[in-house]
Amino acid sequence: MTKFIFTILFSCCLSFIMSAWVTYINIGLTSDFINRWALAFINAWPAAFTAAYLLSSLVMRFTVFLITTLSKGKLKND
Repeated sequence: MTKFIFTILFSCCLSFIMSAWVTYINIGLTSDFINRWALAFINAWPAAFTAAYLLSSLVMRFTVFLITTLSKGKLKND
């Protein structure tokens, strides 16, 4: 349940920020910016949630691999 709630909150935050940024890059601060941003967010959030939920285990394993590999290399170089 923790993973599910974390993924909801995190993907929501990222979608909120990234949809605003991409909307701003594409159209600038126009009079309908908020409406277009809201539409972009509504379309982006489900995709962000799905990707984050499905990829989180893989990304965590890769993170552990990188940390383990880098810490071993650092110890050998010291």
